[in-house]
Amino acid sequence: HVQLVESGGGSVQAGGSARLTCVGSGYINRRYSRGWFRQAPGSEREAVASISTDGGSTDYAGSVAGRFTISKDNAKNTLYLQMNSLKPEDTALYSCAADPPPWLTYCGLPQDEYNSWGRGTQVTVS
Repeated sequence: HVQLVESGGGSVQAGGSARLTCVGSGYINRRYSRGWFRQAPGSEREAVASISTDGGSTDYAGSVAGRFTISKDNAKNTLYLQMNSLKPEDTALYSCAADPPPWLTYCGLPQDEYNSWGRGTQVTVS
C-alpha cells in the first residue's frame, strides 16, 4: 500500500515563502519521477512542478517558474517544493504525485501517468 503525505501548507502573506514536503511510504520506488500539482476552487488540477527520475531535470509551470523549486531526497523518499514570492493566485490545494511507469524517467509527465497521489495540503496566500 503506497501512501503519500503532504505537509507544510498554511496561510502565508503575499510575498512570503513556504516549503511543502511529501513523504512516501509503503512500496514506492523512491527513485522515480515525481511531481507537484495544485487545484484551486472551481478550477481543474494543474501541474506545478516535476522532477525526473535522476533528479537532473525539472519542469515548472510558467506561472511559478523562477519562484518555486522542486527537489527530492531519494534516501528519505521525500519530495519538496520551495515556494517563494507567493501570490494570492497561488492559493490552492497542493498535492504530490508519484509512481509513474518506470520507463517514464523524465519530468513533465501528465498527471494521468502517476499512480499514487497524496491528499494534499492547503496553501492560502493573502
